[in-house]
Amino acid sequence: MVTVRAPATSANLGSGFDVFGVALDRPADVVRVRRASETTIEVTGAGSQFIPEDPDENTVGAVAEALDAPAHIHIDKGVRPASGLGSSAASAAAAAVALDRLYDRGLSKKELVPIAAKGEKVVSGDAHDDNVAPSILGGFTIATEGGVTKVDADIPLVTCLPDIVVSTRDARAVVPDGARTAQVVKTVGNAATLTTGMHRSDPDLVGRGMDDSVVTPARAELITGYDAVREAAFEAGATGVTISGAGPSVVAACHESDQRAIATAMVEAFDDAGVEARVYQTGIGRGAEVVD
Repeated sequence: MVTVRAPATSANLGSGFDVFGVALDRPADVVRVRRASETTIEVTGAGSQFIPEDPDENTVGAVAEALDAPAHIHIDKGVRPASGLGSSAASAAAAAVALDRLYDRGLSKKELVPIAAKGEKVVSGDAHDDNVAPSILGGFTIATEGGVTKVDADIPLVTCLPDIVVSTRDARAVVPDGARTAQVVKTVGNAATLTTGMHRSDPDLVGRGMDDSVVTPARAELITGYDAVREAAFEAGATGVTISGAGPSVVAACHESDQRAIATAMVEAFDDAGVEARVYQTGIGRGAEVVD
């Protein structure tokens, strides 16, 4: 048996739609695999009742098929489905690393990224690397057609998960088909600023670079209380605030000294909007790890 822990992630980070992602210190999925003649799946933990155990409908089934590695796979969910924290990616990432080890395939972590992305396609309809890359590699990642670049960054973060469900498919459906030249120029500048901030582990630069006027405003309409939560986080000291992944989680960059105040402010703002929420004081963490 092989056991792997893979972290939740926050993708997009505002200006890096379908490109940027970070691994989070917490929460995480834990996947255990053992050899079998055919793949079977068992799911426990957060939101497990909503996750199919049919290998044809679960992210890890696609990973097992891609690696030609049939196994009994137990997924202990720490990352709630439809959270905007890379729930399906965490399972796929953990399964890819675990099955590679179980069958001694000898693939590098970078080589496992596109394999884990095949699992993401089961959920979102497209194979994107922006969540699976940081979940496998850790740190801040930039995923493009040319491959994945990783930066080891140290940025305090707060992620707030409201009791709202936003599916990845619904969130992608509201993305605008195009953008004005001025919006493109601004987004490129912000993405460059964020990347520089990650290289320097500078929360102020990262926060400035999270601003986005193209995708985020459209997705914000799906999240009750988003504008108030964003404003409350800034007032409490956040350097940047945006939607995490497809939502509904909201992620804030900050200095460590402000984490607790920001966490409290975000939960209270959602509460004022009539929405229960839980919060994680976290940061940029490591990627998938074998734990046994």
